Amino acid sequence: MVQIIVHPQIALVDEPLHIRVTGLLPSQLVMLQASLTDERGQLFQSQVFYKADEDGEVDLEHAGATGGDYVGIHPMGLFWSLKPKKTFSRLWKRNVINNPFRFQLEVYDTKQFLNHSPDNPMATETVERWYSIPGVQRIQIREGRVRGALFLPPGEGPFPGVIDLFGDVGGLIEFRASLLASHGFATLALAYFAYDDLPKKLDVIDIGYFEEAADILLRNPKVLGPRIGIVSVSRGAQIGMSMATFLKQVAATVCINGFFFATGIAIKYKNEIIYSLAEFPERLRTNELGLLEFCFSVGNPQEEANKHAFLPVERAQGHILFIVGEKDHIFHSKSYAEQAMEQLRRHGKSNGTLISYPGAGHLIEPPYSPLCVASWNPFISKPIWWGGEPIPHAEAQEHSWKEILKFLRRHLTSTSINKL
Repeated sequence: MVQIIVHPQIALVDEPLHIRVTGLLPSQLVMLQASLTDERGQLFQSQVFYKADEDGEVDLEHAGATGGDYVGIHPMGLFWSLKPKKTFSRLWKRNVINNPFRFQLEVYDTKQFLNHSPDNPMATETVERWYSIPGVQRIQIREGRVRGALFLPPGEGPFPGVIDLFGDVGGLIEFRASLLASHGFATLALAYFAYDDLPKKLDVIDIGYFEEAADILLRNPKVLGPRIGIVSVSRGAQIGMSMATFLKQVAATVCINGFFFATGIAIKYKNEIIYSLAEFPERLRTNELGLLEFCFSVGNPQEEANKHAFLPVERAQGHILFIVGEKDHIFHSKSYAEQAMEQLRRHGKSNGTLISYPGAGHLIEPPYSPLCVASWNPFISKPIWWGGEPIPHAEAQEHSWKEILKFLRRHLTSTSINKL
């Protein structure tokens, strides 16, 4: 009897799985399919071809795919190669507590599949992928100006505190915060526009709002003080770096594919203002697929007249980890991170680390998340090209996540915080 054997069947989304198909004929050609319907009813699928070994088995840890959505040995490829049936859809988890993604794995005989007469699959299996472990607590935050959701790990704590920031899609995005809480960090998923009673759009980046959020997090008795960490991406990384620059509460900042100057919007902290660099909408490109490329429309503080738009990153008291994808089509992320690193060095600072990933795009997310090359933004009339190549992007996500967790643990323990 043909079987799909998965271990473990129930796991966090960042945990690798061991997938095997047994009971096949020796050298039988089969097609493995993974399917997921997300919370909005959108279907995502991957399809990969394999050849069974002499014992009639396909073990994804050792067998190389012969075709389909990837080729070669990729034990978790069925997950990171998922593609949307509806063009330009992005997969992200919205309800993260007590509600996993359920993936359907199926195996078909290749001949039947290629003859367009796939009868019932030879075997099926369901896999649950969770964004929170049992006991993670979600607390809605609506205090003062601050809006968000706090995720507390199970146990008494105190736990290292982290603020999680996303970019220009707005709203409240929680999947990374709940996953960080599952790894022992009290994490505040922080909204800053287009959510609840917050402004519909950003007119100015007021770091006072984010300082208020940091203070709320630090007042929680289950949060280890006196400083916190930040995980941030895109516009969020600009804000994360601004917080690291101006706020003494920040001990460790992860900036994923960000920019470290004011562009389009001024950055304000108390009486200090970083005025916006010029933007160049005439440089905005639409590629041959009709996708917007933003990277050419954003100015460069090293090249344009207004060099004062760059954040004084040398004032950051904590540690900074820059993570960049070299196939990012939103920003020249590697160049911007290198400029920030150079600015730190010029001022005798050694608190920055840069990890650059060839082939990775803009949306570097937790491991085994499918690459989103392009998707819609609710505030823009055309889909956006985020960039990235499937295999190197998947490798970047797996490696960078380990580095993020290691970085936060290293710099947010009571010993390391008190040394700052």
